Amino acid sequence: VQLQASGGGLVQAGGSLRLSCVVSRTITSFNYVAWYRQAPGKQRELVARMNGGSTDYADSVKGRFTISRDNAKKTVFLEMNSLKPEDTAVYYCNVAQQFWQSGYWGQGTQVTVSS
Repeated sequence: VQLQASGGGLVQAGGSLRLSCVVSRTITSFNYVAWYRQAPGKQRELVARMNGGSTDYADSVKGRFTISRDNAKKTVFLEMNSLKPEDTAVYYCNVAQQFWQSGYWGQGTQVTVSS
Protein backbone atom coordinates (compact mmCIF):
# COMPACT_ATOMS: atom_id res chain seq x y z
CA VAL A 1 0.00 0.00 0.00
CA GLN A 2 1.40 3.39 -1.03
CA LEU A 3 0.39 6.76 0.38
CA GLN A 4 1.16 9.96 -1.52
CA ALA A 5 0.87 13.16 0.49
CA SER A 6 0.75 16.55 -1.18
CA GLY A 7 -0.48 20.10 -0.69
CA GLY A 8 2.25 21.43 1.53
CA GLY A 9 4.11 24.63 0.83
CA LEU A 10 5.08 28.05 2.08
CA VAL A 11 2.29 30.25 3.40
CA GLN A 12 2.07 33.39 5.49
CA ALA A 13 0.65 33.32 8.99
CA GLY A 14 -3.13 33.41 8.86
CA GLY A 15 -3.23 31.59 5.56
CA SER A 16 -4.65 28.22 4.62
CA LEU A 17 -3.52 24.97 3.06
CA ARG A 18 -5.25 21.73 2.20
CA LEU A 19 -3.22 18.56 2.47
CA SER A 20 -4.20 15.45 0.54
CA CYS A 21 -3.11 11.85 1.03
CA VAL A 22 -3.96 9.54 -1.83
CA VAL A 23 -3.86 5.83 -1.05
CA SER A 24 -3.04 3.25 -3.69
CA ARG A 25 -6.00 1.05 -2.84
CA THR A 26 -9.45 1.31 -1.36
CA ILE A 27 -9.51 2.87 2.09
CA THR A 28 -12.91 1.60 3.20
CA SER A 29 -11.27 -1.05 5.38
CA PHE A 30 -9.15 1.53 7.20
CA ASN A 31 -11.12 2.54 10.27
CA TYR A 32 -8.28 4.75 11.44
CA VAL A 33 -6.90 7.62 9.36
CA ALA A 34 -4.73 10.35 10.81
CA TRP A 35 -2.29 13.16 10.23
CA TYR A 36 0.88 13.59 12.25
CA ARG A 37 3.59 16.22 12.09
CA GLN A 38 7.20 16.52 13.04
CA ALA A 39 8.96 19.82 13.51
CA PRO A 40 12.76 20.09 13.48
CA GLY A 41 14.23 18.78 16.73
CA LYS A 42 10.87 17.59 17.99
CA GLN A 43 9.10 14.27 18.20
CA ARG A 44 6.35 13.33 15.81
CA GLU A 45 2.97 14.33 17.20
CA LEU A 46 -0.62 13.53 16.39
CA VAL A 47 -2.45 16.40 14.71
CA ALA A 48 -5.84 14.91 13.86
CA ARG A 49 -7.44 11.50 13.57
CA MET A 50 -10.63 9.82 12.51
CA ASN A 51 -11.37 6.55 14.26
CA GLY A 52 -14.59 5.05 13.02
CA GLY A 53 -17.14 7.84 13.35
CA SER A 54 -15.20 10.00 15.79
CA THR A 55 -12.58 12.67 15.24
CA ASP A 56 -9.95 14.06 17.59
CA TYR A 57 -7.56 16.97 17.31
CA ALA A 58 -4.49 18.15 19.12
CA ASP A 59 -5.38 21.06 21.38
CA SER A 60 -3.03 23.29 19.40
CA VAL A 61 -5.07 22.88 16.18
CA LYS A 62 -8.65 22.60 17.46
CA GLY A 63 -10.95 24.96 15.65
CA ARG A 64 -8.41 25.56 12.87
CA PHE A 65 -7.81 22.15 11.28
CA THR A 66 -10.32 19.67 9.90
CA ILE A 67 -9.65 16.07 8.92
CA SER A 68 -11.86 14.34 6.39
CA ARG A 69 -11.88 11.37 4.06
CA ASP A 70 -13.31 10.59 0.65
CA ASN A 71 -13.52 6.84 0.21
CA ALA A 72 -14.44 7.10 -3.46
CA LYS A 73 -11.28 9.09 -4.13
CA LYS A 74 -9.20 6.95 -1.74
CA THR A 75 -8.03 10.18 -0.16
CA VAL A 76 -7.62 11.63 3.32
CA PHE A 77 -7.60 15.41 3.68
CA LEU A 78 -6.40 17.91 6.23
CA GLU A 79 -7.83 21.39 5.88
CA MET A 80 -5.65 23.88 7.73
CA ASN A 81 -6.80 27.42 8.40
CA SER A 82 -5.42 30.35 10.41
CA LEU A 83 -1.97 28.86 10.14
CA LYS A 84 0.68 29.88 12.63
CA PRO A 85 4.48 29.74 12.44
CA GLU A 86 4.40 26.98 15.05
CA ASP A 87 2.49 24.81 12.58
CA THR A 88 5.67 24.56 10.53
CA ALA A 89 6.57 20.87 10.21
CA VAL A 90 6.61 17.88 7.93
CA TYR A 91 3.11 16.42 7.86
CA TYR A 92 2.55 12.68 7.51
CA CYS A 93 -0.61 10.73 6.81
CA ASN A 94 -1.28 7.37 8.39
CA VAL A 95 -3.98 4.78 7.76
CA ALA A 96 -4.67 1.54 9.61
CA GLN A 97 -7.47 -0.94 10.01
CA GLN A 98 -7.46 -0.34 13.75
CA PHE A 99 -5.99 2.50 15.81
CA TRP A 100 -3.58 0.24 17.67
CA GLN A 101 -1.91 -0.89 14.48
CA SER A 102 1.01 0.92 12.89
CA GLY A 103 -0.63 0.73 9.47
CA TYR A 104 0.80 2.56 6.49
CA TRP A 105 2.56 5.92 6.26
CA GLY A 106 2.99 8.52 3.59
CA GLN A 107 6.31 10.15 2.78
CA GLY A 108 5.48 13.49 4.33
CA THR A 109 4.82 16.95 2.94
CA GLN A 110 6.53 20.11 4.20
CA VAL A 111 4.43 22.95 5.57
CA THR A 112 6.22 26.22 6.31
CA VAL A 113 4.38 29.16 7.84
CA SER A 114 6.15 32.50 7.80
CA SER A 115 5.45 35.23 10.31
